[in-house]
Amino acid sequence: MAILKVIEVLANSEKGWEDAAKNAVSQASKSVKNIRSVYINEQSATVQDGKIVDYRVNVKITFEVN
Repeated sequence: MAILKVIEVLANSEKGWEDAAKNAVSQASKSVKNIRSVYINEQSATVQDGKIVDYRVNVKITFEVN
């Protein structure tokens, strides 16, 4: 039986939400091993002068605990 843990991570990107999610997993994987899945919980963006300048995601990352 595997024991799984879920953490919540906030990340951003100037490129898009997909890139922001990749950034979240990349950063989390520096200290968390055995990442199994990522769930996009929330998306938002910062707007300046009528244009999106920053994409943000709130993700839940699931990993296996040894």
